[in-house]
Amino acid sequence: MDPCTYKRYHLHDQDARQFLEHYFSDKSEVVFGEDGLKFPITSLTKTFTKGHIKGDILLDLSIGSVVHHLYSACEFFKDIIVLKIKDRCILELKRWVDKRTGAFHWGHAAKHHVDIEGKSHQLEDKEVKVRSAMQHVLKCNLEKENMTEPIVLPPADCIISAWLLDIISKDQDDYIRYLRKFSRLLKPGGHFILLGCLGMTYYTAGKDKFHGFTYDEEFARKSLEGEDFIIDECKVKKRTAVSDLTDYKAVIYIVAHKEKKL
Repeated sequence: MDPCTYKRYHLHDQDARQFLEHYFSDKSEVVFGEDGLKFPITSLTKTFTKGHIKGDILLDLSIGSVVHHLYSACEFFKDIIVLKIKDRCILELKRWVDKRTGAFHWGHAAKHHVDIEGKSHQLEDKEVKVRSAMQHVLKCNLEKENMTEPIVLPPADCIISAWLLDIISKDQDDYIRYLRKFSRLLKPGGHFILLGCLGMTYYTAGKDKFHGFTYDEEFARKSLEGEDFIIDECKVKKRTAVSDLTDYKAVIYIVAHKEKKL
C-alpha cells in the first residue's frame, strides 16, 4: 500500500476496540506483549516507585483507549485527567472505567503491575484505584489554542504521552508543534513521560492501515531538549514482535522534567 493512502488517526475513523485487540489483549496470537505491555509497565513502575514524580494532577495524552500505562501512576496522583481526540475512544474507555458489560479486559496488565511491585494480593485494589483516579475523560481538539475549550485545565504535575505523537504527526515540524502544545499544560519543573515507536511508518487497526511518523532516538531527545526539557532517563528496546500489523523498529521510553526559567 502506498504510504500516501494510509489513514490518519485524528482525521479518520478507527475501530477503538479492534485496535486494543490487535496490540494489547492477552490472547495467545497477540505478539506485542513484551513491547507494548511489559516494557512500558516495568519502566513506569520503576520510575514512579522512586517517589520523586508525584502531585495532584497527572494528564494523559495517549493513543486509543489504553489504560495499562496508568496503573503505577494512580498511586502517586490524586487525579488522572485523560484527554482523547476520538469519541469512540472515549466510549471504549468509559465502558472500562464504569465496569460496563463488554468492556475490554485489562486484568493481565494489572496482574503484571502488582507482580512487579510484589503485591499480588492487591490485584483487585489496583483496578479500583486506577478507576477511581480516572474520573475525568475529556474530548480535546489538538488544533485549538485551548485543546479542551471551554474547559480550562489546571497545570499538570506530570504528563504521560504514549504513542500519540507518533500517529498524529505528519513530519518533524508537526511533532515539535504538538509536543510544544502538550508541554504548555505542564507546571514549571513538572515531568513529561514519553512512550513511542521508533522507525514506524504504519500500524493496522481492523482492515485499515494508519500513518506513523518515522523518527529516531536522537530526534526524540533533541525535540524534548528544544522545548526546555531536561532528560532524566531514556531507554530503547528493540522490537521482538513478529507481525506485519505494524513496522516499528524499537520502543522508546523517556522521562524528562521541564526546566524552571529564572
